[in-house]
Amino acid sequence: MNFEDEFQFGKLDLDGLKTLVNWAAQEGWNPGPDDADVFYTTDPEGFYGYFDNDELIAGGSIVSYNKAFGFMGFFIVKPGYRSLGIGRKLWYQRRDALLKRLNPGASIGMDGVVAMQPFYKKGGFEIAFRDERHEKTGAAFEIDKYISAIAANDFEAIMAYDLQCFGFSRPQFMKLWLNLPDGKFFKYFGDNRIKGFAVLRKVNVGYKICPLFADDAEIATELYKACLNAVPGEPVYLDIPMINQAAVDLTKAFNTTYVFECARMYFGEPPKIAIEKVFGITTFELG
Repeated sequence: MNFEDEFQFGKLDLDGLKTLVNWAAQEGWNPGPDDADVFYTTDPEGFYGYFDNDELIAGGSIVSYNKAFGFMGFFIVKPGYRSLGIGRKLWYQRRDALLKRLNPGASIGMDGVVAMQPFYKKGGFEIAFRDERHEKTGAAFEIDKYISAIAANDFEAIMAYDLQCFGFSRPQFMKLWLNLPDGKFFKYFGDNRIKGFAVLRKVNVGYKICPLFADDAEIATELYKACLNAVPGEPVYLDIPMINQAAVDLTKAFNTTYVFECARMYFGEPPKIAIEKVFGITTFELG
C-alpha cells in the first residue's frame, strides 16, 4: 500500500485531538473530560496523524517540552483501519517528526503497553521501569495537619519540585494541570517548604492521582489518604513506578487492586529524576 497516495500525514487541530481522546475512552484508557484542552494548549504543534481525505483515521502525540525533551503518547488507530500497517508507519513518522522538533541529542519518553514493547525497542526505545496502575475506592481518612490545598502562590515551589521528579521544566503544562475543573490539589508543607504534592484529576470513570510526588513514604501515604478522602465511594487510580519500592509498598499497605501495566521507555539518555520521590506518575500521554 502506498500510504502517501492513500492517506495524508498531518497536524491535528483541537477537534482532532478530541477525537483521539474519544477513541481512547472507547478503548478503556479512561481519559479525563478536560484532557484534550490541556494537552493541546501545552503544545498545539504536538499532535499528528493520518487522514483519509478529511477523516482522521490514526494519531498520536509528539509533544516538545521547550525542545529539551519530547514525549510520545495517545498512539491509536481507528478500528477498521487496523492491520493495514498504518500504525507502524505512523509511529515511525511521529518519532522522526518529534526528533526534528527537539534540540540535537534530546531524548524522548513514552509509556508502552506490554504487547508493543518489542516494537518500540526496535524503534530505539529502552525500558527504564515498569508502571502499574492500581485502583482503590475513596473513603474517609483523617487528614494530616501539614496537608492543605495548593494555592496560586505555591506555583514556583511546585514547579521546582516537579522538575526534580519529571526531569524537565513544564510550566505551560502545570499551569493548566493545577487548575483542572473538578480537580483536587494537595501539598504537604513542613519545615517551611513543600515536601510533596498530589493532583487528583476527574476522569471518565472515577479519579486519577497524577502525579503523587513526595519526599518519603510517610508523606506520600498522607497525600494518598487526602486524595482518597476527597472522593469517597469513587474509584481512585494511581500509576506507580515499580522501580520505587516505597511506591509498591504503599499500594500493598492499602490493599489496592492491580489494573494493568505499561513501561516507561526512553529514546536516548533517560532524564535524571528523583525516582525515589515518584509515587505516582503524571500521565501516560504527556509524561
